[in-house]
Amino acid sequence: MSLLYYTQILCLTTTILTHRVRERFDISTAPLSIDIGDKHFVDDEKLDREELLTAMRSSDQAPKTASPGPGPFLDLYKKYENIFVVTLSKELSATYQNAVLAKEMLMEEAENKFVKVFNSFSASAGETMIAYKLGELIEAGLNREEIVEKAEKYVEEMQTLFVLDSLDNLIKAGRMGKLKGKIASFFNIKPVLGATEEGTITLVDKARGSKRAIRKLVDKIGEKGENLEEKVLGIAHCNALEKAEYIKEKAAEKYNFREIIIVETAGISTVYANEGGIVLAF
Repeated sequence: MSLLYYTQILCLTTTILTHRVRERFDISTAPLSIDIGDKHFVDDEKLDREELLTAMRSSDQAPKTASPGPGPFLDLYKKYENIFVVTLSKELSATYQNAVLAKEMLMEEAENKFVKVFNSFSASAGETMIAYKLGELIEAGLNREEIVEKAEKYVEEMQTLFVLDSLDNLIKAGRMGKLKGKIASFFNIKPVLGATEEGTITLVDKARGSKRAIRKLVDKIGEKGENLEEKVLGIAHCNALEKAEYIKEKAAEKYNFREIIIVETAGISTVYANEGGIVLAF
């Protein structure tokens, strides 16, 4: 029997996986939680994203997020012989550390199990694309060592870019000064952001107005990406389907991606991206 029948992909994905992708690759998720004032949200398939966005708009406090502890990971690990785990960047969340701790706990009980935890060095579409890559490698019938080698190379080469329509949560969280944020908002300045090699967030470019920022985002794909004909472009959006479809159309015209998929942000990436945000990974 092939490895596929014994294997589970566990993804702390912060995007809403399409039914086709989830079913094709048998991907499970471990939910994080979000607190805004006295409101508590669990980032699972029951999350009401519009209620989350409303709570963020009405609160002057930054949302507080919490990763699952080792327990939920351990429960899932025990169900399968081989588990590939994809987490948020360890610079942004404790999920990676908790997933690794659960692996260490499991190995004390069952040394014959195999668990590989991948730090995505990203979030949102980045996590989704790593899980997608793992699924393709498993489908191809590769052994565990080959899957790990090729997936690690993919993570190392992967690029994440995003454009925020709203700076509110960055200002509330203290990641952007109030004065600088107000000036940027007043002049309609939209930052084009990216992930560093360490998995932190960096300013890549900026533009005046959302349309110009999206055009720059598409241009940055060509500047950052290599061997695009071998890759899949993932586009995650927060209530911005029109922008996502525009990017898909322009990326298909300019670049030769093997496939382009569009997904919606789930809870945690909705906190990061906010209303109108777009995240790319490739």
